[in-house]
Amino acid sequence: MTRQLNLQLGEDGASAERLDTLTGYLRQELLDLDVDDVRRAQGGAAPPGTRAVDIMALGGLVVTLGRTAGGLKDVVAAVRRWLARGDGVRRTVKIEIDGDTLELSEVSATEQDRLITLFVSRHARDEVDP
Repeated sequence: MTRQLNLQLGEDGASAERLDTLTGYLRQELLDLDVDDVRRAQGGAAPPGTRAVDIMALGGLVVTLGRTAGGLKDVVAAVRRWLARGDGVRRTVKIEIDGDTLELSEVSATEQDRLITLFVSRHARDEVDP
């Protein structure tokens, strides 16, 4: 069973260009993991009169998880590393899977651990060991 994980990245004060660049960096990092695919989220049809077929949803990624037991945990760990690289600028990431959403930002590492453990335990049961 293929499962998708939706990520929505944010950084306080970031321009659209910067957010697009940051999204690209995280996408590249996630592609190095044991996941089936990572693509930019689509924002829907372009407004009338424009040439674009689809608009990219700024800061959005769609991760297609593989069937390995560590896939979800590895993605969440990569997101935490991305958050930590904010150099004092507040970053946020919303992680959504199967209608369940987890938002990570400026909470303590202990609180992040607790929230992540709860979130992953609810969804990791569908993954299998290789």
